[in-house]
Order: sequence, then structure tokens, then C-alpha cells
Amino acid sequence: MRYPALQAYIERLANGQTPPGSLRLGEDGHVEGHIFNCWLGSAFHTIRELESGVTTAYAGRVRGISEEDQGLPLWSYLDGAASDDESVALDRLCRTLHAINFFHRDDAGTLHLNVHDRLLSAVSSNHGMAFRRILDSLGLPLERIVLQLPSVNARQNWMLNYVADNYRRNGFRVSVKVASATQLPSILGHARVDNVRIASLHGAGAAELTQVLAQAAALNVEVLVKDDTPALREAVARTGAWVLLQERARRTAHERLAA
Repeated sequence: MRYPALQAYIERLANGQTPPGSLRLGEDGHVEGHIFNCWLGSAFHTIRELESGVTTAYAGRVRGISEEDQGLPLWSYLDGAASDDESVALDRLCRTLHAINFFHRDDAGTLHLNVHDRLLSAVSSNHGMAFRRILDSLGLPLERIVLQLPSVNARQNWMLNYVADNYRRNGFRVSVKVASATQLPSILGHARVDNVRIASLHGAGAAELTQVLAQAAALNVEVLVKDDTPALREAVARTGAWVLLQERARRTAHERLAA
């Protein structure tokens, strides 16, 4: 085990030596989190290099543990029901849970973690430090974590830059999600990021993708997609951009989690 502080914490969880709180060790050996009367677990989506197929990272996603909570749309519920403080608490719990389970498995590569859009306006002036302190206490490597920020409209660019800069100063890598390839130049033009996730390539042709991927390659920015299209392959061949493909969640016998 390369993370002795994390191993010691998990052993304390297993032996009941930690104060009652929001985390417990599940029967399958994975850590589970509790909030809003739900026990939550981690599922991980594989991220591979588009051209080589080599796995380079995983994306952490929250899933309900109990039979009735599997596939629970927790964020959709909280969008209308939770306060900003509750949203911050849930977001940090999920990211902490995924980090513990990922590094406990000791997978290679990086871990991509979502930052919910309500946190852009709800977090404090040094929001990155709170998460960094949690990871530091467990001895986990910040440089292997990519925090994925939500897309914003043009009037919120200042907020996106503020949050991204704070996370970077605290040692994290930063990604931003955009809805389509047409939004990529805007993000790359005003935000300093390590990665951009394009939610959909629907309707994007080779010429358009070549233009935006060339800009990303020039800035040494990774591009993460969920669609593998002929137009994308052609654009990658033209530009040499580093493109990653995110797949569905991995399911194993000991992960009773929805894909």
C-alpha cells in the first residue's frame, strides 16, 4: 500500500475506532458515505487514450448503495431541495469518497472528479484548501486529481476563472465541461485549464473539430469526449491533439453500483 495514512484510516473505520460520522467501511471493502438518509458509493468510468486505447484515468461517479437507491438522481433532487451549504457538503463528501476508494484500489493514472455548478457561487474564498486538507490528512497525491468544473455563460467567466485559479493554487489540475465543440475556443481563450470535456460531438464535422483540436494542442490541453466518431478521428490525425475517451462505469462482482 503506497498510502499508509489512508490505509491506517481505513483500518480505523473497519475496527470502529473513528467517531460516528458520514463514512463507513462497506461489506465489500469499499468506503461508503452517508448524507440525506442515503448511503452512497463510488463507480468509476474508464478514460482511455483515443488512438492507443491505453487507460490513463478514471472518472468518479456517485451511486446509491441500497437496492432502492441504485441509480438515484441525487443531484437532480438537490437542485431544488438543498441549500448552498448542503450542496457544498454533498459535493465534498462525494469527492472525498471517490478519492478514498480510488487510491485504496491504487489504480494508475489520474482521477477526474466533478464539481457541481452550485458550488461556483456557494464556496468560500479559499474553497480549494478545504479539499486539499482532507487529501493531505490521508496522504493522497493532489497532482493525480483533476477537478472538472461545469460550463458557464459568458457573464460568469470571471467566476469560473476565480474558482479554477483557486484550485490550481492548491495543487489540483483543472478541467472545464462544455456542451459542444463550438464552445471550446471560448473556454480556451479566457481560462487556464489542463483538460476540457466536450459533452457531445453531435453534428460536429471534421473541419470544425480540426480547428478546435488544433487550438487545444497548441495550448497543451487534453480533450475528453464520450463519442468516438470518424470526424473526430480525422481531426486527431490532422492535429496530433491528445484526445481521451470516457467509457461507461466498470461493473464488478463487488461493486453493486449502477453503470
